[in-house]
Amino acid sequence: MMRPIMPGPAQPSALITLFENTGAQEGAATTGLRDRLCAALRKAINTGALTAGQRLPSSRMLAADLKVSRITVEAAYAQTEAEGYLRRHTGKGTFVSTSLSLPSAPRKGTTTAPSLSRLSLRGQKIVATGGCRDPQFPVAFAAGSPDLRAFPLKTWKQLTARELRIHGEHLLGYGDPQGYLPLREAIASYLQQSRGVVCSAGQIMITTSSQQALQLLAMLLIDPADKVWLEQPGYLGARNAFASAGADICAIPVDCEGVNPTPDFPTPRLMYLTPSHHYPTGVSLSLPRRLHLLDYAKRHGSWIIEDDYDSELHYDGRPLPAMQGLDKHQQVIYLGTFSKVLFPSLRLAYAVLPPALVAPMVTLRTVSDGHSSQLMQAVTAEFMHAGHFAAHLRFSRQLYHSRRDHLLHQIKQKISWLTPQVAAGGLQLAAHLPAGQEAYLSTLAAQAGVETPRLSPLFFTEAGATSQHQDGWMLGFSALTPAEITAAVNRLASLNVQATSPPGVTETSLPAR
Repeated sequence: MMRPIMPGPAQPSALITLFENTGAQEGAATTGLRDRLCAALRKAINTGALTAGQRLPSSRMLAADLKVSRITVEAAYAQTEAEGYLRRHTGKGTFVSTSLSLPSAPRKGTTTAPSLSRLSLRGQKIVATGGCRDPQFPVAFAAGSPDLRAFPLKTWKQLTARELRIHGEHLLGYGDPQGYLPLREAIASYLQQSRGVVCSAGQIMITTSSQQALQLLAMLLIDPADKVWLEQPGYLGARNAFASAGADICAIPVDCEGVNPTPDFPTPRLMYLTPSHHYPTGVSLSLPRRLHLLDYAKRHGSWIIEDDYDSELHYDGRPLPAMQGLDKHQQVIYLGTFSKVLFPSLRLAYAVLPPALVAPMVTLRTVSDGHSSQLMQAVTAEFMHAGHFAAHLRFSRQLYHSRRDHLLHQIKQKISWLTPQVAAGGLQLAAHLPAGQEAYLSTLAAQAGVETPRLSPLFFTEAGATSQHQDGWMLGFSALTPAEITAAVNRLASLNVQATSPPGVTETSLPAR
């Protein structure tokens, strides 16, 4: 059913504005009301303000909106119908003609910008990164997605209805840019008990994602040419955030004990680390290196961002407590997200900030998107307070643990040329390929219907330096049933690893977090 463009006199429209402007431009004294209305209708249709097939208000309603007589509107409708702009149907209404060749809105994914050179330098850098995109549906082996089929949706619906019933009007208004206080209190309690984070609700800021937190921190803490240490290989989203801020990226190699800087690296303004579960290798930063980096940061006045993106999903043994709990000098910024343990479209994450950064970050948030969804924050807070969060975590650990082991068993049994790097937790694992085969095998895997996010883009290469990376894939397993894992491994096992890599193979997008 088509919707009138002006459902009520209280809602102004483009047509009213055009009618008023026509009178001002052409002179109300010399231009009749009917002619002005005809001109406004033609302009609205030719500029796309009114689209083909769109229903116009009745002559009675439009006359009331424009404060003219109904006879004037009927005359204008009749004139523009005679010109072919409108079609009138007795008993149905007045519509914009569908036979006109009218301007259309740009197609999704197209750009109206004539050239990237019109963008700012920061804008050009952001576009050049290619961005970070997640698959909208679980497919093998897209990385980084929880199994939404295992989420307690019935409980979530009940809690949502309850929060709307009790706090509905309050939750529909503007919220605290720092975040909903009951949720910040629940997060502080959880982090103190499970991760050894030393914090209060007053240090926590709710964001829409850990990526948003990184963008805000890059804006707040980094000036152009500042040195930033990133793990090598490392999370592409962090690299994008700091590179777009103009930082000078220093890639610090990772070995079996985690990130391993040497004395010749320049002093950083900031270090970005994933110490509990390095992305993508899965290794943990050893305690001696944690203490060394904390002492280094204290001596040089550097900030440390500790991204604990999936520490809840640990399968073998117990993870080391967070670095933030060892920080005695308020230099560690701790990040976490609900996207991996609840569901991605929740769009809630959090940052535990040193006290000195709370007020600046809150102010910065007010000129960004203001705040996260009040309703979703309230439901998440109640989900945690009622014990559902802890129960869902326990279930998810058991489920994903079994799926990780099933994937490892299938690879061992069927794919001799793929070497998985066993990780103690997480939603995906890194697997190494024969040298020089990554691009070609990724293309073959895509043709076989298997998505295989590539490992090589996670290695940063400085301008002019020789590219040094490992060929491999990031294989996500958490969102796949054992049968789906088996079917995808069978397709990969049929690939020909001996062929020569064809020319023109391009990089694939990596998932965001």
